[in-house]
Parts: sequence; C-alpha cells; structure tokens
Amino acid sequence: MLHGMIDIGSNTIRMAIYEIEERHVDMLMKKKHTVGLASYLKDGVMQQSGIDKTVEILQEFRSFLESFRIREITAFTTAALRNARNSREAVAEISQRTGIPIQIISGDEEAELDFIGATHDLSEDSGILVDIGGASTEIVLFHERRIEKKTSLPMGSLMFHSEYSSHILPTSEECANMRLEAGRILEGAHGFRDVLHPQICGIGGTFKGAAALYNAVFSMENANVLMELSKMRELIRKFQWNHGLGTREIAFLMKNVPERMHTLLPGLVIADVLAEKFSCASIVYSDSGVREGYIYDRIMGSPVSVIPKESEGR
Repeated sequence: MLHGMIDIGSNTIRMAIYEIEERHVDMLMKKKHTVGLASYLKDGVMQQSGIDKTVEILQEFRSFLESFRIREITAFTTAALRNARNSREAVAEISQRTGIPIQIISGDEEAELDFIGATHDLSEDSGILVDIGGASTEIVLFHERRIEKKTSLPMGSLMFHSEYSSHILPTSEECANMRLEAGRILEGAHGFRDVLHPQICGIGGTFKGAAALYNAVFSMENANVLMELSKMRELIRKFQWNHGLGTREIAFLMKNVPERMHTLLPGLVIADVLAEKFSCASIVYSDSGVREGYIYDRIMGSPVSVIPKESEGR
C-alpha cells in the first residue's frame, strides 16, 4: 500500500510517500515547502495569507498524489495552527478548499508520536527525546521504552527568530536573550526539574540541520549523527551575526542549511539550554519522528506504552 503523509508544521509543510506492507515501512520520497507558517500568526490569529499559502501547497500535494492514484492520505497539523485562536476555523477552511481532512495533533499527542517514531529503531531503552519545531518544543523522558514524562513547551526556532533576531542570523546579545527566555519557559516544566541524562536524542529539522552543519564544519562523515555539546556551542558562537562571518562560514551555511539559515541558531540555543539543564554532554540525531510514529501507532496499530503518571502540561 502506498500512503501519503502530510505534516503541516510551524516552519515547513512536508509530504512523504511511504510503502507500507504488513510490518514493514519504507519511505519512498518526500517533498517540502519552507513556509514559516508561525510567522503568519498575528496577535494569536492565523492570517488569511497563511491559510491561502497552506491551501496552495496542499493542492499541489493532492495533484501529485492523484497523478499516481495514491488514495490513502493522512494530513495533520501541529503547533502553528494548533495554537492559533482561530485554529478550528482555519483548519476547516483549508480542509474544505483542498478536500483533504486535517487532524489537529495536540502537544501531548505530538510528543507521544515523536517518541514512537524515534525509538522504533533506537538501541537505547532509556533517555530524553527532544523535537524543536518552529513554534513548540516537545520533550519526552522515557525508561525501558516507556514514556515517564512528556511536555510541549511554547518555544521554537522560528518563534525565537521572529521575536529576537534583527538579521538573518542573531547577534550574541540576541542569542543571550533567547537563552534567558528558553530557561524561563523550561522552568515552567516542573516535572523535568530534576531530570539528568548524559545524552539527548534529537529529532526534526533543527537537529537535522545541526547535524549537517556540524559534520561540514568539523569534517565528519555525512552519516555521523553524534554531536558533542562543546562543539555545538562552538557552532553557535561561530555563526552569530556580529562574529565577523567570513566567506568560508557563509559558504558552510548556504551549502548545508540553505532553508534553515535563519532558524538554525535559535534552535541550537534552545537545544543548548535543554542540554545544560539535563547535564547532557552530547546529542544524537534520529531521522524518524512524528510522521513515522503516526504510521506505527495509528496505521499499523503498535500502541505507545505510557507509564500512568500525570503528563506535564505547558
């Protein structure tokens, strides 16, 4: 069976095509548009221009799917549309105009699906999972492949860029302001105050971009997914706007993270604050996340195992 999965995120809108046969899942291809949907929120309301842009992209995706007679389609949206004051109205209009039903995934659901997707092929049984999106950050603490705590925090790479950066790349002072705000928001995650672990498992675009830039700057193999925190901090210092970027640094950004130049450093600042809070020395990137988690849990029926404790709210 061929299945189209559309993920309407705060920074990108993605479509992935999967071949699903019994217990085997194979991603065949993916397409994405870097929209920055979170930037279309004004006073908490999703603007008509953001709705129209989403409709335009979903119509393109639907045309592609219909060309190959792919009728099994799942579409969901996360923080940008989820957090809008006119969320239900905006999603209803997009669904009506495109003919594609769209599910609104809650923060708790997103954290659980992230966990299922990322840990499906992960060797570690325990750890901390982090997904830094454009407008929210999901954190999951798991032990023996069971969720112990989870939370969705109102901070993200695009959000921080929009609020704090006056240039494409933030200055050292702007990064410092981001750190303060990330620390303040993290303090509100009461259930994570005493959590310590040597390593974060990072998923999503922020960590994918970080791994690409990390490997280029430090001459690592492209397949490397392990990043030392000390070197991650070096990346933040190296690419700040007022650091005096040279041709080599600009070339690194343009070649390795062309679509994430403006959001990568804000995402790395959030990652650094989390790593410092949890006493992590390294971050490992996993290429699977919410879309794969949705397939395993809701299409293939592999339920998530959650320890029955109160989940961490915002």
